[in-house]
Amino acid sequence: MAPEGSGNQFELEAVPGDELIAPGHTLESVTEKISSIVLKPGISKGWLAGFAGAFALFILLNVAIYYLMAFGVGIWGINIPIAWAFAITNFVWWIGIGHAGTLISAFLLLLHQKWRNSVNRFAEAMTIFAVACAGLFPLLHMGRPWLFYWLLPYPNPMWLWPQFRSPLVWDVFAVSTYLTVSLIFWYVGLIPDFATLRDRAKNKATKIIYGFFSLGWRGASRHWFRYEMCSLLLAGLATPLVLSVHTVVSFDFTIAIVPGWHSTIFPPYFVAGAIYSGFAMVLSLAIPIRKFYKLEDFVTIRHLDIMAKVMLATGWIVAYSYITETFMAFYSANPFERFMMMNRMTGPYAIVYWVLITCNLLIPQALWSRKVRTSPGWLFFVAIVVNVGMWLERFVIIVVSLQREYLPSKWDMYYPTRWDWAVLAGSLGLFFTLFYLFIRYLPMISIVEVRSLAYETNKELASKT
Repeated sequence: MAPEGSGNQFELEAVPGDELIAPGHTLESVTEKISSIVLKPGISKGWLAGFAGAFALFILLNVAIYYLMAFGVGIWGINIPIAWAFAITNFVWWIGIGHAGTLISAFLLLLHQKWRNSVNRFAEAMTIFAVACAGLFPLLHMGRPWLFYWLLPYPNPMWLWPQFRSPLVWDVFAVSTYLTVSLIFWYVGLIPDFATLRDRAKNKATKIIYGFFSLGWRGASRHWFRYEMCSLLLAGLATPLVLSVHTVVSFDFTIAIVPGWHSTIFPPYFVAGAIYSGFAMVLSLAIPIRKFYKLEDFVTIRHLDIMAKVMLATGWIVAYSYITETFMAFYSANPFERFMMMNRMTGPYAIVYWVLITCNLLIPQALWSRKVRTSPGWLFFVAIVVNVGMWLERFVIIVVSLQREYLPSKWDMYYPTRWDWAVLAGSLGLFFTLFYLFIRYLPMISIVEVRSLAYETNKELASKT
């Protein structure tokens, strides 16, 4: 780790867009710039306006949940055979968004990728908030969410245990483990920064609060040793979760005999799609944050370029999955699979299918251009398009596969009601409400890791002079 101190300030120029941190930053300037966002008195009008909009959507979520509890799931547009609709679509989408945070924070830490230092903190926060949003939907979809504990293996006098062969029960264990490990990993990374905020705070109450969460951190060598060892162990635990969690989610579909679901390609397909949508959401958050908080020195064009390349690579894996799924539907000579694919392309929901193909396959090909990858405006547009496309993909997999079953007498259409849309918009409100509170009261960029990066950058520049 970089030692405490101000050091010398370097004025050397670097190639624009080729650095992980802008040259010229001292250790003190890094600490001051990041901590001042949290410790400055008052609340900016921009933050207040954004938080008010997010909180209004969060209130809408509460209203929608109240009506759901009062009148049941009949307020949604679900029917027979489409019993899974927006609720499970939103669940899979939010779980997928959380994957990029775990990949950046854990997997890239094990690979010693330094570019993660500037983006891992809010990517980890994004993971926790996205999983919190995802966890709502299976509970709401149960119809009687107050009995959710029936899914847990708790001792009960009738010895009624959950059906452990059901993937819905697997989801409980996978998602709860994912949330627990991600939350602990996030908190451990915050401990040195809590100590920095404690030492720089001028308000006594603020000192006490940050001091409590810093767990007595003093920056001793044994503290650093335990911190780094704990980070590595948690990264080792979290890395398999990148693959396992969305694989388990895909089992919700693959073990069924419904055409369009019963496919062995779903586990890797879902994992690649999760990383794809997760990096799109990271870019959707990072680009406005670096602009409004003037953090271009820390989240540089190179960070955006690297994340765009990862998104392009995972996008091609998703494209390969689409091609394989379509090929196997016809090559298998299974009339039900073939009909399912034709129904997606030419049926009543065909417009949704072709929009998702445009969003997930065609528009992201612009990322082959370095000009697009290094243009925050265009990159933000592509990231939003991918997020929309990945939600539509989950909608097509779930709704369109169920819409026309084996018996034509059971065919029906699904039309989302205002309450379906309210829960979706409300989940976005919950996510952004939590995220606005995070960027106001916690350091959105890791002070310790960026200071270490600044120290190494300055040392490298000094050796060239």
